[in-house]
Amino acid sequence: MGPASDGEDVDTQEAIMRATYSALCKHGYANLTMQAIADEFDKTKGVIHYHYDTKEALLVAFLEYLLDAFNRNIAVDEDEAPDERLLTLFETLLFGPPERGEFDHWELMIALLEIRTEAPYDEEFRRQLTHNYETVEATLVAIVEDGVERGLFRDVDPELAATLFLTCLNGARIYQVTLRRDDVAQLTSDALETIVRDWLCHPEGPEDR
Repeated sequence: MGPASDGEDVDTQEAIMRATYSALCKHGYANLTMQAIADEFDKTKGVIHYHYDTKEALLVAFLEYLLDAFNRNIAVDEDEAPDERLLTLFETLLFGPPERGEFDHWELMIALLEIRTEAPYDEEFRRQLTHNYETVEATLVAIVEDGVERGLFRDVDPELAATLFLTCLNGARIYQVTLRRDDVAQLTSDALETIVRDWLCHPEGPEDR
């Protein structure tokens, strides 16, 4: 891969990432070729090969690009109360950011799912996806810990709670994009809000600490 020596090079790499995204959404991972990516690109296939020697190198960079966009979308407002922060994060993970993100949310979920299917066979994909999972998990753990410390939440194990939430969220997104059932994400959102309000939060409000 050639170095990004100036703004033009950076713009070219951004255009390659966008072309890869378009090609992946159009053709799926199994039929994704360098030519299919080049067809979505306004320059020659040789320009793609200049930056990325192989399709594998391009897709490793592309996964990092997708995960960066995903992580920007789930940034939380530290000024919100822990319960509201948690529910806002659930909504973002299920439906995308309140303001439209860089990509259509469900297209982004499909693109990530396409690459996730290859992770059992690709160590670099697995490494990046594991890091992403751990980043989201750590965010959830930190919110639950904050709620417990403030006395807003019951004295639960934050890591177990984060695992429960992530399992529900990831399952809902996979079912929504694979089954094309528009109600899955909303039903999961409603269920998770009930869990937070009726189980996680103290029924009588924050305790004095």
